[in-house]
Amino acid sequence: MAEQAGTYRGSADDSRDGFIHFSTAEQVSGTLAKHYAGQTGLKLIAVDADALGPALRLEPSRGGALFPHLYGELPLGAVISVQEIPSRGDGGHDVPELVP
Repeated sequence: MAEQAGTYRGSADDSRDGFIHFSTAEQVSGTLAKHYAGQTGLKLIAVDADALGPALRLEPSRGGALFPHLYGELPLGAVISVQEIPSRGDGGHDVPELVP
């Protein structure tokens, strides 16, 4: 659906909160553990933050850490890479190496 539209509007949680939730490279493993434990078929999508302009804001969230929030749709042209996130038998995930 997003591929056809050329943009991603976010999940139901994103719609509820008014922005698309992102994590920095350093935050991905913690986000996976907190919100996606036991889930399979996940993908890691890297985006060009500069391409998102002022709609991308760093704001305090979990434990006071600054998390990126996108106030608007994600244009698919800003996507740098999409990788599978391997799941483990214990419900955890192995975070793929992030493409610089």
